[in-house]
Amino acid sequence: MDEPRKLRLHPDYPYAYETHLHTMEASACAHNTGQEMARACKEAGYTGIFVTDHFVYGNTCVDRSLPWSEWVERFCMGYEHAKEEGDRIGLQVFFGWEACYKGTEFLIYGLSKEWLLAHPEVRDCTIQEQYRLVHQGGGMAIQCHPFREEPYIPEVRVFPQWSDGTEVVNATHVSVRSKSHNDPEFDVKALAYAKENHLPRTSGSDIHSVNLFYGGMAFSHRLETPQDYIQAVRSREQCILLTGNETLIGADFRLAYDD
Repeated sequence: MDEPRKLRLHPDYPYAYETHLHTMEASACAHNTGQEMARACKEAGYTGIFVTDHFVYGNTCVDRSLPWSEWVERFCMGYEHAKEEGDRIGLQVFFGWEACYKGTEFLIYGLSKEWLLAHPEVRDCTIQEQYRLVHQGGGMAIQCHPFREEPYIPEVRVFPQWSDGTEVVNATHVSVRSKSHNDPEFDVKALAYAKENHLPRTSGSDIHSVNLFYGGMAFSHRLETPQDYIQAVRSREQCILLTGNETLIGADFRLAYDD
């Protein structure tokens, strides 16, 4: 693990949120617990995090043969451990997940464990059905790393009509600390796509360990609830997209909407 560093934030946008984070309790590809991830993000200077572990048909480590209620309980453990630690140390921790459709993935925000328990149909819904279900519950669906190319992704597919925005910066693609999926062109294409389709823009690290990439989004105000985040994204509120490199030293802060 690299030596931890501290985010250097723009004085007008001092509230930083990691929007794409995995824990080993639920994501098979993660290396640290929710508690450890929360502690690392607090020490790095984040105000809050969204735990977005891999959902049923993604790279989950939770046994898919379990009854739905038991599966949900185990799936939420990473978030719950992070939340418990966050409450103790003063880090906001919000719940989400990363849904997978044959390599095409969406970050879901604004819903809860209770919502999941009450909606087992979300397990096997289509992308279109997911969008409608999430909206009915007051949540938001963001297509993440839409132009990433890897063997586990059969083909690049985009769904502007069935998503609320696009992850235009994925720090795994651009961070000098990342050891996988490295190709800034993935993000260049994502930003061009978001502009062409007039979609809101987000940024996240896609972090799987306490070797942080320092991505995410920084706002001018504190987000009190996931709904505050949803409102900020949907309204295209100006913010800083944390790229994982420039924001470590504060040399080149990138506004989400500078065009």
